[in-house]
Amino acid sequence: MEKLKTVAWYAALLYVLILVALLGVMKQPVLFGRVMSKVPRALFMIIPFKPMWSLARAGHLQVGDAAPEFSLPTVDRKSRVRLSSFRGHKPVVLVFGSYT
Repeated sequence: MEKLKTVAWYAALLYVLILVALLGVMKQPVLFGRVMSKVPRALFMIIPFKPMWSLARAGHLQVGDAAPEFSLPTVDRKSRVRLSSFRGHKPVVLVFGSYT
C-alpha cells in the first residue's frame, strides 16, 4: 500500500510539472507550435488546455486602454502601416480572426 502511495505521489508531481511546463510554453507562441506537435494525443484527455490557454494568453489591457502599437504590411507589401499613424483621426476598428 505504501508503494502505491509513493507511485501516486510521483504521478501527481509529474502531472503538475507537465502542466507548469506547458503553461510556460503557451506564453511563447513560436515555441508553442513546435512543442504541441510533439504532445501525445492521450495527454489531450487529461490536461485542461482551454483554461490554461486562457490564463497563459490573457492580456493586460483594460476597457478604455489604448491599443498597443503594431505595424502591418500593406496589401501590396510595398510599405507598412502603423496603428499610431491613425491617432487623432476617425476611430479605428480592429477585427481579429481567421479568414481562410
